[in-house]
Amino acid sequence: MPEQKPHTRVNDILLGPLERPALRWLAAHQPAWMTPDLLTAIGTIGAFMILAGYLLCNLSPAFLWLVNLGLIINWYGDSLDGTLARYRKIERPRYGFFVDHTVDAFNTMLILLGLGLSPYARFDLAALALIAYLMMSVLTYVRTYVQGVFKISYGKIGPTELRAVIFLANTFIFFFGNPQLRLPFATLSFIDLLVIVVAVGLLAVYVVTAIQEARALAREEGKAMGSS
Repeated sequence: MPEQKPHTRVNDILLGPLERPALRWLAAHQPAWMTPDLLTAIGTIGAFMILAGYLLCNLSPAFLWLVNLGLIINWYGDSLDGTLARYRKIERPRYGFFVDHTVDAFNTMLILLGLGLSPYARFDLAALALIAYLMMSVLTYVRTYVQGVFKISYGKIGPTELRAVIFLANTFIFFFGNPQLRLPFATLSFIDLLVIVVAVGLLAVYVVTAIQEARALAREEGKAMGSS
């Protein structure tokens, strides 16, 4: 098996012009005892808060604010850990890559499990969204290995934008409820439809990107074989 290439990180997101300076400022103002590993743990605490908040929404929609607080804490820990390591020049590339992204998968499982067990979304649709996310994760990591490009945003959409969508959707249903759409084959809520859009969008990006990458690699290796 060929040696893994050093990878280039690509995170061209819609909220990047706001997020990047905010993360740089936060990294510069973290206390000395704050470490990237501790931030990763804080991100996971945020994910558990989201899970708990969604479960407690079966008692009261007021717990949506616990979910939203968990989203903020999850963003803080998950987005800042790598930034802090780069700011302090204490990167551990293989360890950081491994821990960050295995924890990301675990956190996403907690978030979507919570959503599926809440009163707002069907469990099977939340599971579909989790499958779509994990497929995109596999594509991202395989692409990192074969191309040396770690791309976590597609069409200006990345994890930060998805958190923002969830935050806004929670706020909407707290104030206005979760409208139901009766279709001939099923009754779907507003959140169900939103989950379907996200899942189908991720799956479509997966298929298109996988085909494009496979074709590009075939051309590259075909030319290399032809010139040898």
